[in-house]
Amino acid sequence: MQGYEKFKKKIRALIDIDLDAYKYQIHRRAHMLMQRWKCANYDEYYEMLRKDPEKRKEFLDYLAINVSEFFRNPSIWRSLRDKVLPDIIKDRGKRIKMWSAGSATGEEAYSLAILACELNLLCPPFIEAWDIDEEATNIALKGVYHQRQITNVPKEWLEKYFTKVQDEHIRVKDEIKRRVQFKIVNLLSTPFPQNLYDLILCRNVMIYFSSETKKELYPKFIQALRPGGVLMVGATEHIYNYRDLGLEPLGQFLYKKLV
Repeated sequence: MQGYEKFKKKIRALIDIDLDAYKYQIHRRAHMLMQRWKCANYDEYYEMLRKDPEKRKEFLDYLAINVSEFFRNPSIWRSLRDKVLPDIIKDRGKRIKMWSAGSATGEEAYSLAILACELNLLCPPFIEAWDIDEEATNIALKGVYHQRQITNVPKEWLEKYFTKVQDEHIRVKDEIKRRVQFKIVNLLSTPFPQNLYDLILCRNVMIYFSSETKKELYPKFIQALRPGGVLMVGATEHIYNYRDLGLEPLGQFLYKKLV
């Protein structure tokens, strides 16, 4: 590990990634890539990243952990469709603002867009989808997926919102793609909008961050919510100090910002 502290500081200056903000598994992936490239030391590893844009891209892609499935954990999506979003609509009307934070290859954002269509939400406003991974975002923009990624999509929605293409792949229809705006953004270094969103999905993102980073990020997400807005986290994530943050639990993995 000699030289790793210096390496982390140089990486932060080079590509605006603070490795200290992440848990062990991200550091492990960084070292696995170093071994794969047969770098003798951290100086050599850094110089490779500094000089070669393709290596930097591969480094970022390798650190990113993207989950690829539409309507992952279907019961949670049913709760969004049948309870959470109708309650928001009742209070706000049909023109609500939603955000998929850590959108990866786009399945979550497009799943949310399908619900928006089913509930006749107005567009604009668009669903915002942020991720740090450029390659994943490019996949999302294309909107083409393997059929194994749509196992949780109801049959009637498959016919309504997807088009079959060759080699067991499907494409999201343009009416869904038009509802989402993808952005390449580092959540750790980018200011969040204030009091803007009615619903934020941040699922399976925080599990890779350290406790210190979570303490910084959760208040930023809450500040980004409008009073009465809802934050949805991942199936293995819990906000234990939700009261201190001005939240109340709505159910499994759902928290509402108090007025």
